Amino acid sequence: MSTSTTPSTIDAAALDQLFRTARTHNAWRDQAVPEAKLRELYDLLKMAPTSANASPARFVFVTSPEAKAKLKTALAPGNVEKTMTAPVTVIIGHDMAFYDKLPQLFPHADARSWFVGNDALIQSTAFRNGTLQGAYLMLAARAVGLDTGAMSGFDNAKVDELFFAGTQVKSNFLVNLGYGDEKGLFPRSPRLSFEEAASIV
Repeated sequence: MSTSTTPSTIDAAALDQLFRTARTHNAWRDQAVPEAKLRELYDLLKMAPTSANASPARFVFVTSPEAKAKLKTALAPGNVEKTMTAPVTVIIGHDMAFYDKLPQLFPHADARSWFVGNDALIQSTAFRNGTLQGAYLMLAARAVGLDTGAMSGFDNAKVDELFFAGTQVKSNFLVNLGYGDEKGLFPRSPRLSFEEAASIV
C-alpha cells in the first residue's frame, strides 16, 4: 500500500528566503564562499527536471583572481564592480553536445537518436533547459544561504573563447554569488498582478 502524501507548502520563512524577501544583489560583503557550499548548491540543482533528463547546463564557478581578471575583459562597464567584488561568479552555459550523455542520463530509451542531426531541436533543447538549470541554481543558492545577482551585459563570444574553448559549450548568462550587502540594494521594483500576467482557462 502506498504511503505517499500530498506535499505541504514549505514554511513562511523558507518562502521568504526563496522568493518574497530574496533580492538581486549588486554589492557584497567580504566573505568567502567555501567550495563545499558550491558543491552543496550543485547537488540540489542537479535534481530539478529537464527534458529527457538531458541536463545540458554547464557551470564555471569563477573564484580565483586569475579567472576573475579574464572574465573582467568580457564584462559591460556597468557590471564590472559588482562582479569583481562578488566572491563567486557562475558562468551558466549549455553544452550543444548534451545528447552524447543521454545514454547515461536517460538509459531507458534511445534518446540520443532524437537529436543527432536535428540542429534546431538541439539548439532549442540546450538553450531552454540550460536556462532552466540556471534558474534552479539561483533557487538552490538561496536555499543554502547565498545571495544571487543574475545578469546579462557581457560579451558571450569572448566568454566562450576564454572559458569554453575546445568544447561545444555556449555561455548564456552570469550569476554572482555571495553574501549580499543590503546597503547596495535598490528599492524593490513592482511586479505584475495575477490578472495582468495570468489566466485560468
